[in-house]
Amino acid sequence: MTPVLLVDDDAELTAMLVQYLANEGFAAEVAHDGEAGVVCALSGRFAIVVLDVMMPRLSGIDALRRIRTASRVPVLMLTARGDDIDRISGLNLGADDYVPKPCTPGELVARLRAILRRAPAVGAAGSGSSIQIGPLVLWPSSRRASWQGAPLELTGTEFSLIEILARQAGRLVSKDEISLQAFDRPLARFDRRIDVHISSIRQKLGQRPDGQPWIISVRGMGYQLLAD
Repeated sequence: MTPVLLVDDDAELTAMLVQYLANEGFAAEVAHDGEAGVVCALSGRFAIVVLDVMMPRLSGIDALRRIRTASRVPVLMLTARGDDIDRISGLNLGADDYVPKPCTPGELVARLRAILRRAPAVGAAGSGSSIQIGPLVLWPSSRRASWQGAPLELTGTEFSLIEILARQAGRLVSKDEISLQAFDRPLARFDRRIDVHISSIRQKLGQRPDGQPWIISVRGMGYQLLAD
């Protein structure tokens, strides 16, 4: 059973989700406010956290900010449908993905499994074959990365995106292709999650000596990791 933390003040919803998730191989525990959610998320007991944005005492956005100061545990945000501000804020703070509410339990499980597939394995040794593009080195088997000889801290989603680009370095990779490989679904209209994650990766890599970003974009088409 995969341990998952549900942080949501809706007692009826969480009770239903706990039962549904149990049938899908997840052992879910619940925190009903943001402050309790942060304490539980930082306990190290959970493989993934489902975090609602709208909660008493501490919002999901503020809770995520606190979690990310000390942990890279995968986080799936629950956001109000159509609320792009909360979605972009969550992704910028290191959320791995989001699901608009209301959502079906089946969709939630699919998103959880997709995130866990691209999350680092607990206790992974970090050896094995690597991918090197200039100062970037990736170890896909352990989901580790280094940049200019130093560890590069990436969320599971960020690692997936940069791995996709690194495997095709020097070639433009379309957003549709990235979405299918990283999120297991076609790119939706007005979906900006790829752009937000790429922006975060760019900040971590900095600029090339010529002033260009290491990851360039072609508007409306896709992204390319420069090979030299």
